[in-house]
Amino acid sequence: MKLFIISDIHGSALAFNKAVEAFNREQASLMVICGDYLNHGPRNPLPEGHDTKALAAALNSMKAKICGVRGNCDSEVDQMMLDFPVTEASCRIMLFGSPCRTVFVHHGHLYTKQKAAEITEPGTIIVSGHTHVPVLEYEDEHYFVNPGSISLPKDGSSAGYAIIETAENGAIKEICLKKLDGTTFASISF
Repeated sequence: MKLFIISDIHGSALAFNKAVEAFNREQASLMVICGDYLNHGPRNPLPEGHDTKALAAALNSMKAKICGVRGNCDSEVDQMMLDFPVTEASCRIMLFGSPCRTVFVHHGHLYTKQKAAEITEPGTIIVSGHTHVPVLEYEDEHYFVNPGSISLPKDGSSAGYAIIETAENGAIKEICLKKLDGTTFASISF
């Protein structure tokens, strides 16, 4: 199984379409979105390819393969446009391997890194967005993953995504960060 993780689309249908191409290329099972779907937010410029109606249609066409949480730029109006749940602040995805692992998904504006670690078990993979900067690290018995932003990357980073891959027995095989072209730039193997 492959979890394909993106965040901070901010209304860019162009960026999301590139992410769908990568999702298909990766032959991923589930697209996990860490929030900020349609709205670009008051602190961000309009991203290239900003088209919220086209983006909503593209997201809705993938609804059976999307698991998402709410970002700080998401609202009830966004939920009215989308045919899958996006208003929960967090969710947990269970990976039943040996050992069993939890993936705790949130946007990053409500839980600090420390708070997310406090409310989860050791060994949890904590996935967030919000900063638009990719992160992959192991600290205090937790794995922290941030794919960055697919439309408005910051701090010199590239638009990209994260992959959490399991082996056939369900055990975690690898967590990696990739650019939208599929180039891996950080990974942790198990």
